[in-house]
Amino acid sequence: MAFVEMTAKTVDEAVAKALKELNITADEAVVEVLEEGKKGFLGMFSKDAKVRVSTKEKAVEEVAVEVEETVIEKAEVVVEEIIEEVKEVKVEAEKVFEAREPKKFVVNDESIAKAREFLQKVFHAMKIEVVMEKFVNKNDGTVTFKLHGADMGILIGKHGQTLDSLQYLTNLVANKNSAERVRVIIDVEDYRDRRVETLNRLAYRLADKVKRSGERVALEPMNPHERKIIHMALQNDRRVTTLSEGDEPYRHVVIELKK
Repeated sequence: MAFVEMTAKTVDEAVAKALKELNITADEAVVEVLEEGKKGFLGMFSKDAKVRVSTKEKAVEEVAVEVEETVIEKAEVVVEEIIEEVKEVKVEAEKVFEAREPKKFVVNDESIAKAREFLQKVFHAMKIEVVMEKFVNKNDGTVTFKLHGADMGILIGKHGQTLDSLQYLTNLVANKNSAERVRVIIDVEDYRDRRVETLNRLAYRLADKVKRSGERVALEPMNPHERKIIHMALQNDRRVTTLSEGDEPYRHVVIELKK
């Protein structure tokens, strides 16, 4: 409870000064007269009045109501501000989403047919029986041919080199004289998924080696796709970094400690 003691020529003046000091009204104050003022004889021996003015203690219920009203009022303001910010963010997000809406590719059936025909001729020349499954992804315009059969290792080659060459040639044939490019992916008995797992394990193992020895490690030459797999496998590692060095076809990934 706050209070002040104030003096003035009269009690009323002293109270008025005290109320002003406390910044409250008379209804909110408790006034205690400590000394009555005296005028004295002919202005001599006069004495100022002295009062003690304090603020009234509010009932707990009254204080609680005021606090609750204040909190609610501030909360309403904050909520309104949040709603406005959310609206703005939503508008911006919608703009970004519209700008980044994935392009729907139209896959050329003629290109797919040319790719299939080329592969069939290759398999016929190699005298191997192959079952082909076709999968079309219209979101990125890729066409995947999954190949199944006996002795498919001949189509894969060392580290998938034969498979990559066959895929490269198939893409050349499919896109020859075509206005819209189609990307053909060839996979044999899920080799590419297994290769990704192998490369990820290799990346983690060699990264641990670099951490233990402190020396950089150079991997064997790889195609751009496989180098990307190594880079992505270690991109969040806090201790090592990766980079590609050399020229094709000998370009390779190097793993070293971060500086």
